[in-house]
Amino acid sequence: MDNRKILIKKDIVDALREIGVKSGQNIMVHTSMKSFGFVCGGPQIIIEALIEVVGEGGTIMMPTQTWKNMDPAYGVHWQEPKEWWNIIRDNWPAYDKDITPTNSMGAVAEMFRKWPGTLRSDHPVRSVAAWGKNAKYLVSNHDLSDIFGETSPIAKLYDLNGHVLLLGTDYDKNTSIHLADERADYPSKHMEENSCAVIKDGKRQWITYSTLYVDGEDFTDIGDEFEKKYNVSKTKVGNADIRFMKQRDIVDFAVQWIEKNRK
Repeated sequence: MDNRKILIKKDIVDALREIGVKSGQNIMVHTSMKSFGFVCGGPQIIIEALIEVVGEGGTIMMPTQTWKNMDPAYGVHWQEPKEWWNIIRDNWPAYDKDITPTNSMGAVAEMFRKWPGTLRSDHPVRSVAAWGKNAKYLVSNHDLSDIFGETSPIAKLYDLNGHVLLLGTDYDKNTSIHLADERADYPSKHMEENSCAVIKDGKRQWITYSTLYVDGEDFTDIGDEFEKKYNVSKTKVGNADIRFMKQRDIVDFAVQWIEKNRK
């Protein structure tokens, strides 16, 4: 017997409104399409539902990261032999925000990056895409070395008093917690060098830049503790758990948690 449910756009819209998503809000969205079960229309329906609820006065942002465009020594090409690394460095296509596909961001984010009206940031590894009223503000000037810091799209969303929506994902996918990485003080905090392919002066170039080291290994622990103290609106759609929260709440809590618990 097939116990799956079939979901239509109205199911998604109703669930979003139930947990407090409203017109005019600015929301960072993380999705796992497979967690829902069968969605009639696939990723398109998820995006249409989000746009219908937030409206043109709101903004939707999603991560559209392309971390395969990093030095193989960083571990991003773990399936490939080391003797290929120099070939990858010399030949991996430079980031092009209009062309380069996402890496492991999910089917919804991959469709969203080319959705009519969506803008994408210029960061060659950690880009975001946004649609709506504040899209241009959020994606502009995404500094190479300030991936998640005070000039980043994540911090701009914080300044807008935005929200975070987890659609079938856990806190390990909650990119906003990386802003807490930047703001917190902890003993192991350090910078690292990354390298990637970019277009510069009309030519592909392999560049190196410095940025804060982040990994997110404790994000689910942060989320578990956060939900004990803060109001996180929850519901279920099909097989997917969805959560909705104020971004400032999770970031501010994470700063305190990190400073208390990280070595």
